[in-house]
Amino acid sequence: MTPRSRAFAQVDVFGAAPFRGNPVAVVLDASGMSDADMQAVAAWTNLSETVFILPATDPGADYRARILTPHTELPFAGHPTLGAAAAWLDAGGPISGADVVQECGAGLVRVRRDGAEATGGVSAAGGAAGGLAGGRTDGLADGPMGGASDGRAEVLAFAAPPLVRTGPLETREMYGYAASLGLTLLDVQAHGWVDNGPGWCVLDLGSAEAVLAVEPDYQAMPGAKVAVVGACPPGSEHAYEVRAFVAAGYEDPVTGSLNAGLAQWMLDRDLVQTPFTAHQGTRVGRDGVVRIDRDDDGALWVGGSVRVLERGTIRV
Repeated sequence: MTPRSRAFAQVDVFGAAPFRGNPVAVVLDASGMSDADMQAVAAWTNLSETVFILPATDPGADYRARILTPHTELPFAGHPTLGAAAAWLDAGGPISGADVVQECGAGLVRVRRDGAEATGGVSAAGGAAGGLAGGRTDGLADGPMGGASDGRAEVLAFAAPPLVRTGPLETREMYGYAASLGLTLLDVQAHGWVDNGPGWCVLDLGSAEAVLAVEPDYQAMPGAKVAVVGACPPGSEHAYEVRAFVAAGYEDPVTGSLNAGLAQWMLDRDLVQTPFTAHQGTRVGRDGVVRIDRDDDGALWVGGSVRVLERGTIRV
């Protein structure tokens, strides 16, 4: 395939302020790219995920998203879903209804627009003069996402997908995860699978203080991913503090898929009531805020602020 310029964006997701959330790269026109091409770009960006936008194959979707880590492809991930929708809207991508509908490995995922919020600070790229460089070859129109050009964040939320694995961890698994985090069995108040595709499990440590004190030993982790959660003190702005550890050797700043499954787990245990917010990223210098709510039909929505902070082209 002859390389060509493709629309490209980098989006900050869930941040309480610009550059305080979880970044994701989005290639807005991945048509003609091979699996190897996509994996090479995902490895090169070196972000937790890179999203490649393709024409939808399902008539109910606005576009199809392939979500790749530097090493593999995921059927679903939360902050890439919101980042992809934000980049699509920012680039003038058409939607067929009030919600964005993304097709991915987990099926169709709805993303709703909850408006814009004033944030101040560094504004996202936008405005006619800040359009995508080099002209459009992808059928998208130049033009910013509503509110992105004047320092405001767009608030987007995805409908939480169903869990594909639930229930408590096996004793050996739980002991292995606890040990890898410097915990004893007495430190763990509850544990379970909260997996909607990426493979997350969680240990409830009871308090945000205990969560922030964890020192992980990544090489000792018995599986690929584990999270810890603990309630914030009464009167706090957020319901609980979250941390997410990946055996590849890093702590994820703010994790949408995890928070979707975790919220369902916490609600099922009657520990929280919607609407509420969860906080993540403290130990890695981020300020991630994840908003959880239910609609009148009982669907769980997971959302937060998104900012398209970089727009341009990538040559692939």
